[in-house]
Amino acid sequence: MVTTLMIIVFVLGYAAIAFEHPLKVDKAASALIIGGLGWGLLAFSGIDHHTLTHEIQHHIVDIAEILFFLLGAMTIVELIDAHQGFAIITEKIKTTNKVKLIWILSIITFFFSAVLDNLTTSIVMAALLTKLIKGKDDLWMFAGIIILSANAGGAWSPIGDVTTIMLWIGGQVSASNIILSIIIPSMVCAVVPLIYLTFKLQGNIERPEKNIINESTQSYVSSFERNLIFYLGVCGLLFVPIFKTITHLPPYVGMLLSLGLLWLVTEIIHRNKNQKQKSKLSVISVLKKVDTPTIFFFLGILLAVASLQSAGQLDIVAKYLDQTFNGQTPEGIYVINIIIGLLSSIVDNVPLVAGAMGMYTDLTGLYARDGLFWEFLAYCAGTGGSVLIIGSAAGVAVMGILKIDFIWYLKKISFLALMGYLAGAATYILMQ
Repeated sequence: MVTTLMIIVFVLGYAAIAFEHPLKVDKAASALIIGGLGWGLLAFSGIDHHTLTHEIQHHIVDIAEILFFLLGAMTIVELIDAHQGFAIITEKIKTTNKVKLIWILSIITFFFSAVLDNLTTSIVMAALLTKLIKGKDDLWMFAGIIILSANAGGAWSPIGDVTTIMLWIGGQVSASNIILSIIIPSMVCAVVPLIYLTFKLQGNIERPEKNIINESTQSYVSSFERNLIFYLGVCGLLFVPIFKTITHLPPYVGMLLSLGLLWLVTEIIHRNKNQKQKSKLSVISVLKKVDTPTIFFFLGILLAVASLQSAGQLDIVAKYLDQTFNGQTPEGIYVINIIIGLLSSIVDNVPLVAGAMGMYTDLTGLYARDGLFWEFLAYCAGTGGSVLIIGSAAGVAVMGILKIDFIWYLKKISFLALMGYLAGAATYILMQ
Protein backbone atom coordinates (compact mmCIF):
# COMPACT_ATOMS: atom_id res chain seq x y z
CA MET A 1 0.00 0.00 0.00
CA VAL A 2 2.73 2.48 1.01
CA THR A 3 4.88 1.71 -2.06
CA THR A 4 1.83 2.25 -4.30
CA LEU A 5 1.29 5.64 -2.61
CA MET A 6 4.97 6.48 -3.19
CA ILE A 7 4.60 5.77 -6.92
CA ILE A 8 1.40 7.88 -7.07
CA VAL A 9 3.17 10.79 -5.31
CA PHE A 10 6.13 10.46 -7.71
CA VAL A 11 3.86 10.45 -10.80
CA LEU A 12 1.82 13.46 -9.54
CA GLY A 13 5.01 15.36 -8.67
CA TYR A 14 6.42 14.54 -12.08
CA ALA A 15 3.24 15.91 -13.69
CA ALA A 16 3.56 19.12 -11.60
CA ILE A 17 7.15 19.54 -12.86
CA ALA A 18 6.02 18.89 -16.45
CA PHE A 19 3.20 21.46 -16.22
CA GLU A 20 5.26 24.01 -14.29
CA HIS A 21 4.32 26.88 -16.62
CA PRO A 22 0.50 26.39 -16.74
CA LEU A 23 0.42 25.71 -12.96
CA LYS A 24 2.73 28.68 -12.26
CA VAL A 25 4.49 26.64 -9.54
CA ASP A 26 8.30 26.49 -9.67
CA LYS A 27 9.53 22.95 -10.41
CA ALA A 28 11.96 23.12 -7.45
CA ALA A 29 8.97 23.26 -5.05
CA SER A 30 7.35 20.19 -6.65
CA ALA A 31 10.66 18.29 -6.63
CA LEU A 32 11.31 19.01 -2.94
CA ILE A 33 7.76 17.96 -2.01
CA ILE A 34 8.02 14.57 -3.79
CA GLY A 35 11.52 14.08 -2.34
CA GLY A 36 10.32 14.73 1.22
CA LEU A 37 7.01 12.86 0.86
CA GLY A 38 8.75 9.85 -0.71
CA TRP A 39 10.93 9.36 2.35
CA GLY A 40 8.07 10.27 4.71
CA LEU A 41 5.90 7.51 3.23
CA LEU A 42 8.80 5.04 3.31
CA ALA A 43 9.04 5.62 7.08
CA PHE A 44 5.48 4.18 7.39
CA SER A 45 6.21 1.10 5.26
CA GLY A 46 7.19 -1.06 8.23
CA ILE A 47 10.93 -0.49 7.72
CA ASP A 48 12.81 -0.32 11.03
CA HIS A 49 14.33 2.99 12.16
CA HIS A 50 17.96 1.79 11.94
CA THR A 51 17.58 0.56 8.32
CA LEU A 52 15.74 3.73 7.28
CA THR A 53 18.49 5.94 8.75
CA HIS A 54 21.18 3.83 7.06
CA GLU A 55 19.36 4.05 3.69
CA ILE A 56 18.91 7.84 3.70
CA GLN A 57 22.50 8.41 4.91
CA HIS A 58 23.78 6.15 2.13
CA HIS A 59 21.86 8.14 -0.51
CA ILE A 60 22.56 11.59 0.93
CA VAL A 61 26.32 11.07 0.47
CA ASP A 62 25.85 10.42 -3.27
CA ILE A 63 23.39 13.30 -3.62
CA ALA A 64 25.64 15.74 -1.73
CA GLU A 65 28.56 14.82 -4.02
CA ILE A 66 26.50 15.79 -7.08
CA LEU A 67 25.24 19.03 -5.46
CA PHE A 68 28.72 20.17 -4.34
CA PHE A 69 30.04 19.37 -7.81
CA LEU A 70 27.20 21.34 -9.41
CA LEU A 71 27.68 24.31 -7.05
CA GLY A 72 31.43 24.42 -7.75
CA ALA A 73 31.01 24.16 -11.54
CA MET A 74 28.26 26.81 -11.66
CA THR A 75 30.37 29.21 -9.55
CA ILE A 76 33.42 28.80 -11.81
CA VAL A 77 31.27 29.40 -14.92
CA GLU A 78 29.67 32.52 -13.35
CA LEU A 79 33.13 33.80 -12.36
CA ILE A 80 34.41 33.42 -15.95
CA ASP A 81 31.26 35.22 -17.13
CA ALA A 82 31.74 38.10 -14.64
CA HIS A 83 35.22 38.64 -16.14
CA GLN A 84 33.81 38.59 -19.73
CA GLY A 85 35.76 35.37 -20.34
CA PHE A 86 33.23 33.86 -22.75
CA ALA A 87 33.88 36.74 -25.16
CA ILE A 88 37.13 34.88 -26.03
CA ILE A 89 34.99 32.12 -27.60
CA THR A 90 32.05 34.20 -28.88
CA GLU A 91 34.39 36.58 -30.72
CA LYS A 92 35.78 33.60 -32.67
CA ILE A 93 32.31 32.26 -33.63
CA LYS A 94 31.36 34.69 -36.39
CA THR A 95 28.58 32.76 -38.16
CA THR A 96 24.90 33.53 -37.49
CA ASN A 97 23.66 30.77 -39.82
CA LYS A 98 21.55 28.43 -37.67
CA VAL A 99 22.69 25.19 -39.36
CA LYS A 100 26.41 26.03 -39.25
CA LEU A 101 26.20 27.26 -35.65
CA ILE A 102 24.31 24.20 -34.38
CA TRP A 103 26.92 21.87 -35.96
CA ILE A 104 29.84 23.88 -34.52
CA LEU A 105 28.37 23.98 -30.99
CA SER A 106 27.33 20.31 -31.07
CA ILE A 107 30.80 19.11 -32.12
CA ILE A 108 32.44 21.25 -29.39
CA THR A 109 29.96 19.89 -26.81
CA PHE A 110 30.37 16.24 -27.92
CA PHE A 111 34.15 16.18 -27.45
CA PHE A 112 34.20 18.55 -24.47
CA SER A 113 31.83 16.33 -22.49
CA ALA A 114 34.07 13.31 -23.09
CA VAL A 115 37.04 15.16 -21.55
CA LEU A 116 35.17 17.06 -18.81
CA ASP A 117 31.82 15.32 -18.29
CA ASN A 118 28.32 15.97 -19.61
CA LEU A 119 27.13 17.95 -16.56
CA THR A 120 30.02 20.46 -16.50
CA THR A 121 29.97 20.82 -20.29
CA SER A 122 26.24 21.55 -20.37
CA ILE A 123 26.64 24.24 -17.67
CA VAL A 124 29.48 25.88 -19.66
CA MET A 125 27.57 25.67 -22.96
CA ALA A 126 24.33 27.02 -21.42
CA ALA A 127 26.27 30.12 -20.29
CA LEU A 128 27.86 30.40 -23.75
CA LEU A 129 24.52 30.17 -25.58
CA THR A 130 23.13 33.22 -23.78
CA LYS A 131 26.06 35.23 -25.22
CA LEU A 132 25.42 33.97 -28.78
CA ILE A 133 21.63 33.81 -29.16
CA LYS A 134 18.92 36.33 -28.31
CA GLY A 135 15.53 34.79 -29.23
CA LYS A 136 14.02 32.43 -26.64
CA ASP A 137 12.87 29.78 -29.14
CA ASP A 138 16.28 29.64 -30.84
CA LEU A 139 18.04 29.63 -27.46
CA TRP A 140 15.93 26.70 -26.23
CA MET A 141 16.30 24.76 -29.52
CA PHE A 142 20.11 25.08 -29.40
CA ALA A 143 20.09 24.20 -25.68
CA GLY A 144 18.07 21.04 -26.42
CA ILE A 145 20.62 19.90 -29.00
CA ILE A 146 23.45 20.74 -26.55
CA ILE A 147 21.84 18.31 -24.04
CA LEU A 148 21.74 15.54 -26.70
CA SER A 149 25.37 16.18 -27.70
CA ALA A 150 26.59 16.36 -24.09
CA ASN A 151 24.95 13.05 -23.18
CA ALA A 152 26.14 11.33 -26.38
CA GLY A 153 29.68 12.66 -25.82
CA GLY A 154 29.68 11.54 -22.18
CA ALA A 155 28.50 7.99 -22.91
CA TRP A 156 31.67 6.76 -24.70
CA SER A 157 34.20 8.22 -22.25
CA PRO A 158 35.02 6.51 -18.92
CA ILE A 159 34.82 9.95 -17.22
CA GLY A 160 32.07 11.51 -19.37
CA ASP A 161 28.97 10.43 -17.46
CA VAL A 162 28.18 9.39 -13.88
CA THR A 163 26.96 5.95 -15.02
CA THR A 164 30.07 5.28 -17.14
CA ILE A 165 32.24 6.30 -14.17
CA MET A 166 30.27 3.84 -11.99
CA LEU A 167 30.79 0.98 -14.46
CA TRP A 168 34.47 1.84 -14.89
CA ILE A 169 35.18 2.05 -11.13
CA GLY A 170 33.03 -1.06 -10.51
CA GLY A 171 35.22 -3.06 -12.90
CA GLN A 172 32.41 -3.90 -15.36
CA VAL A 173 34.16 -2.03 -18.21
CA SER A 174 37.73 -0.98 -18.98
CA ALA A 175 38.56 2.55 -20.19
CA SER A 176 40.05 1.57 -23.57
CA ASN A 177 37.27 -0.89 -24.41
CA ILE A 178 34.41 1.48 -23.60
CA ILE A 179 35.93 4.15 -25.87
CA LEU A 180 36.46 1.76 -28.81
CA SER A 181 33.10 0.01 -28.55
CA ILE A 182 30.81 2.99 -27.87
CA ILE A 183 32.34 5.98 -29.72
CA ILE A 184 30.73 5.19 -33.11
CA PRO A 185 27.18 4.55 -31.74
CA SER A 186 27.54 7.76 -29.67
CA MET A 187 28.56 9.75 -32.76
CA VAL A 188 25.56 8.36 -34.66
CA CYS A 189 23.31 9.31 -31.70
CA ALA A 190 24.59 12.93 -31.85
CA VAL A 191 24.73 13.29 -35.67
CA VAL A 192 21.32 11.86 -36.69
CA PRO A 193 19.31 14.71 -35.04
CA LEU A 194 21.75 17.24 -36.57
CA ILE A 195 21.24 15.80 -40.09
CA TYR A 196 17.46 16.05 -39.59
CA LEU A 197 17.76 19.68 -38.39
CA THR A 198 20.05 20.57 -41.31
CA PHE A 199 16.99 20.23 -43.58
CA LYS A 200 14.54 21.79 -41.10
CA LEU A 201 16.36 24.84 -39.70
CA GLN A 202 16.44 27.97 -41.83
CA GLY A 203 17.73 31.51 -41.55
CA ASN A 204 20.02 33.17 -39.05
CA ILE A 205 20.04 33.59 -35.29
CA GLU A 206 19.75 37.02 -33.71
CA ARG A 207 22.78 37.94 -31.63
CA PRO A 208 22.19 39.70 -28.28
CA GLU A 209 23.28 43.34 -28.12
CA LYS A 210 26.44 44.00 -26.14
CA ASN A 211 25.26 44.38 -22.55
CA ILE A 212 25.49 47.86 -21.03
CA ILE A 213 26.56 46.09 -17.84
CA ASN A 214 29.33 44.37 -19.79
CA GLU A 215 30.70 47.70 -20.97
CA SER A 216 30.71 49.11 -17.45
CA THR A 217 32.44 45.97 -16.14
CA GLN A 218 34.95 46.07 -18.99
CA SER A 219 36.51 49.20 -17.53
CA TYR A 220 37.23 47.19 -14.33
CA VAL A 221 38.68 44.12 -16.12
CA SER A 222 41.87 44.30 -18.16
CA SER A 223 42.36 41.91 -21.10
CA PHE A 224 45.08 40.16 -19.04
CA GLU A 225 42.62 39.55 -16.17
CA ARG A 226 39.91 38.38 -18.56
CA ASN A 227 42.25 35.89 -20.27
CA LEU A 228 43.77 34.73 -16.98
CA ILE A 229 40.41 33.90 -15.37
CA PHE A 230 39.07 32.28 -18.56
CA TYR A 231 42.07 29.98 -19.08
CA LEU A 232 42.45 29.25 -15.36
CA GLY A 233 38.73 28.44 -15.15
CA VAL A 234 38.84 26.09 -18.15
CA CYS A 235 42.04 24.43 -16.85
CA GLY A 236 40.39 24.12 -13.43
CA LEU A 237 37.44 22.27 -14.99
CA LEU A 238 39.76 20.04 -17.06
CA PHE A 239 41.81 19.33 -13.92
CA VAL A 240 38.80 17.66 -12.21
CA PRO A 241 38.84 14.35 -14.17
CA ILE A 242 42.68 14.21 -13.97
CA PHE A 243 42.60 14.74 -10.18
CA LYS A 244 39.90 12.05 -9.87
CA THR A 245 41.90 9.54 -11.94
CA ILE A 246 45.09 10.12 -9.92
CA THR A 247 43.59 10.25 -6.40
CA HIS A 248 40.39 8.12 -6.89
CA LEU A 249 38.59 10.80 -4.84
CA PRO A 250 35.05 11.86 -5.88
CA PRO A 251 34.95 14.55 -8.64
CA TYR A 252 33.50 17.23 -6.32
CA VAL A 253 36.80 17.35 -4.35
CA GLY A 254 38.70 18.35 -7.50
CA MET A 255 35.97 20.83 -8.44
CA LEU A 256 36.10 22.54 -5.03
CA LEU A 257 39.92 22.61 -5.16
CA SER A 258 39.76 24.30 -8.59
CA LEU A 259 37.21 26.82 -7.27
CA GLY A 260 39.39 27.54 -4.21
CA LEU A 261 42.45 28.25 -6.39
CA LEU A 262 40.44 30.46 -8.75
CA TRP A 263 38.97 32.29 -5.74
CA LEU A 264 42.49 32.93 -4.41
CA VAL A 265 43.67 34.27 -7.78
CA THR A 266 40.71 36.69 -8.06
CA GLU A 267 41.34 37.96 -4.52
CA ILE A 268 45.00 38.66 -5.42
CA ILE A 269 44.45 40.32 -8.83
CA HIS A 270 41.63 42.59 -7.58
CA ARG A 271 43.09 43.42 -4.16
CA ASN A 272 44.09 47.01 -5.13
CA LYS A 273 40.72 47.91 -6.68
CA ASN A 274 38.08 49.91 -4.84
CA GLN A 275 35.14 48.21 -3.13
CA LYS A 276 32.65 48.94 -5.94
CA GLN A 277 34.88 47.33 -8.58
CA LYS A 278 35.82 44.37 -6.37
CA SER A 279 32.20 43.67 -5.43
CA LYS A 280 31.29 42.92 -9.09
CA LEU A 281 34.21 40.57 -9.68
CA SER A 282 34.57 38.65 -6.42
CA VAL A 283 33.40 35.08 -5.84
CA ILE A 284 31.14 36.36 -3.03
CA SER A 285 29.17 38.54 -5.49
CA VAL A 286 29.16 35.77 -8.11
CA LEU A 287 27.66 33.31 -5.58
CA LYS A 288 24.57 35.54 -5.40
CA LYS A 289 24.04 34.90 -9.14
CA VAL A 290 24.35 31.10 -8.89
CA ASP A 291 20.99 29.54 -9.65
CA THR A 292 20.04 28.11 -6.22
CA PRO A 293 16.57 26.86 -7.34
CA THR A 294 18.32 24.52 -9.83
CA ILE A 295 20.33 23.01 -6.97
CA PHE A 296 17.16 22.53 -4.89
CA PHE A 297 15.45 20.99 -7.95
CA PHE A 298 18.32 18.52 -8.28
CA LEU A 299 18.10 17.72 -4.57
CA GLY A 300 14.35 17.03 -4.71
CA ILE A 301 14.50 14.83 -7.83
CA LEU A 302 17.45 12.79 -6.51
CA LEU A 303 15.77 12.32 -3.09
CA ALA A 304 12.53 11.18 -4.75
CA VAL A 305 14.30 8.61 -6.95
CA ALA A 306 16.42 7.44 -3.98
CA SER A 307 13.24 6.77 -1.96
CA LEU A 308 11.88 4.57 -4.78
CA GLN A 309 15.22 2.76 -4.92
CA SER A 310 15.21 2.14 -1.15
CA ALA A 311 11.61 0.90 -1.35
CA GLY A 312 12.87 -1.74 -3.81
CA GLN A 313 10.78 -0.51 -6.76
CA LEU A 314 13.74 -0.24 -9.16
CA ASP A 315 14.98 -3.75 -8.28
CA ILE A 316 11.49 -5.09 -9.08
CA VAL A 317 11.70 -3.41 -12.51
CA ALA A 318 15.19 -4.90 -13.16
CA LYS A 319 14.04 -8.43 -12.21
CA TYR A 320 10.86 -8.09 -14.28
CA LEU A 321 12.87 -7.06 -17.37
CA ASP A 322 15.33 -9.92 -16.89
CA GLN A 323 12.57 -12.54 -16.61
CA THR A 324 10.34 -11.12 -19.36
CA PHE A 325 12.98 -10.61 -22.06
CA ASN A 326 15.38 -13.46 -21.14
CA GLY A 327 18.54 -11.65 -20.04
CA GLN A 328 20.70 -14.68 -20.90
CA THR A 329 20.54 -14.13 -24.70
CA PRO A 330 22.10 -11.30 -26.78
CA GLU A 331 18.65 -10.37 -28.17
CA GLY A 332 17.24 -10.17 -24.63
CA ILE A 333 20.16 -7.99 -23.52
CA TYR A 334 19.54 -5.57 -26.41
CA VAL A 335 15.84 -5.21 -25.49
CA ILE A 336 16.52 -4.89 -21.72
CA ASN A 337 19.15 -2.18 -22.21
CA ILE A 338 17.07 -0.19 -24.71
CA ILE A 339 14.19 -0.21 -22.17
CA ILE A 340 16.58 0.75 -19.31
CA GLY A 341 17.78 3.69 -21.45
CA LEU A 342 14.20 4.89 -22.04
CA LEU A 343 13.35 4.38 -18.35
CA SER A 344 16.36 6.52 -17.43
CA SER A 345 14.60 9.48 -19.08
CA ILE A 346 11.88 9.15 -16.40
CA VAL A 347 13.93 7.92 -13.43
CA ASP A 348 17.54 9.05 -13.02
CA ASN A 349 19.97 6.69 -14.79
CA VAL A 350 22.26 6.32 -11.73
CA PRO A 351 19.95 4.11 -9.59
CA LEU A 352 18.97 2.07 -12.67
CA VAL A 353 22.63 1.29 -13.42
CA ALA A 354 23.31 0.71 -9.72
CA GLY A 355 20.38 -1.76 -9.71
CA ALA A 356 21.82 -3.63 -12.71
CA MET A 357 25.29 -3.72 -11.09
CA GLY A 358 23.76 -5.16 -7.90
CA MET A 359 21.74 -7.74 -9.83
CA TYR A 360 24.41 -9.08 -12.20
CA THR A 361 27.37 -9.62 -9.89
CA ASP A 362 28.57 -12.82 -11.62
CA LEU A 363 30.91 -11.32 -14.27
CA THR A 364 30.86 -14.27 -16.71
CA GLY A 365 29.45 -14.93 -20.19
CA LEU A 366 27.43 -12.02 -21.61
CA TYR A 367 27.88 -10.26 -18.23
CA ALA A 368 31.69 -10.62 -18.19
CA ARG A 369 33.97 -7.58 -17.81
CA ASP A 370 33.73 -5.61 -21.08
CA GLY A 371 30.92 -7.97 -22.07
CA LEU A 372 27.93 -7.20 -24.28
CA PHE A 373 25.58 -6.23 -21.43
CA TRP A 374 27.85 -3.65 -19.77
CA GLU A 375 29.00 -2.02 -23.03
CA PHE A 376 25.45 -1.57 -24.28
CA LEU A 377 24.25 -0.47 -20.82
CA ALA A 378 26.88 2.32 -20.84
CA TYR A 379 25.53 3.57 -24.19
CA CYS A 380 21.81 3.22 -23.35
CA ALA A 381 21.94 4.66 -19.82
CA GLY A 382 24.17 7.53 -21.00
CA THR A 383 22.09 8.62 -24.00
CA GLY A 384 18.53 7.44 -23.24
CA GLY A 385 18.07 10.13 -20.59
CA SER A 386 18.00 12.80 -23.33
CA VAL A 387 14.49 11.73 -24.38
CA LEU A 388 13.01 13.80 -21.52
CA ILE A 389 14.68 16.95 -20.19
CA ILE A 390 14.76 15.71 -16.58
CA GLY A 391 16.18 12.32 -17.57
CA SER A 392 19.80 13.39 -17.27
CA ALA A 393 21.95 15.61 -15.05
CA ALA A 394 22.83 17.72 -18.12
CA GLY A 395 19.14 18.20 -18.94
CA VAL A 396 18.19 19.15 -15.37
CA ALA A 397 21.05 21.68 -15.18
CA VAL A 398 20.23 23.34 -18.53
CA MET A 399 16.50 23.31 -17.72
CA GLY A 400 17.23 25.19 -14.48
CA ILE A 401 19.74 27.66 -15.94
CA LEU A 402 17.75 28.59 -19.10
CA LYS A 403 14.26 28.03 -17.60
CA ILE A 404 13.28 25.59 -20.37
CA ASP A 405 9.70 24.33 -20.27
CA PHE A 406 9.28 20.54 -19.88
CA ILE A 407 6.34 20.39 -22.36
CA TRP A 408 8.22 22.53 -24.93
CA TYR A 409 11.16 20.08 -24.77
CA LEU A 410 8.76 17.13 -25.11
CA LYS A 411 7.25 18.65 -28.28
CA LYS A 412 10.42 19.94 -29.93
CA ILE A 413 13.39 17.82 -28.78
CA SER A 414 12.16 14.43 -27.48
CA PHE A 415 11.52 13.07 -30.99
CA LEU A 416 15.02 14.11 -32.11
CA ALA A 417 16.54 12.53 -28.98
CA LEU A 418 14.62 9.27 -29.52
CA MET A 419 15.64 9.18 -33.19
CA GLY A 420 19.33 9.61 -32.30
CA TYR A 421 19.12 7.14 -29.39
CA LEU A 422 17.57 4.35 -31.50
CA ALA A 423 19.93 5.02 -34.45
CA GLY A 424 22.96 4.73 -32.12
CA ALA A 425 21.52 1.55 -30.54
CA ALA A 426 20.95 0.02 -34.00
CA THR A 427 24.54 0.94 -34.93
CA TYR A 428 25.92 -0.84 -31.84
CA ILE A 429 23.82 -3.97 -32.56
CA LEU A 430 24.99 -4.02 -36.22
CA MET A 431 28.63 -3.63 -35.08
CA GLN A 432 28.21 -6.77 -32.97
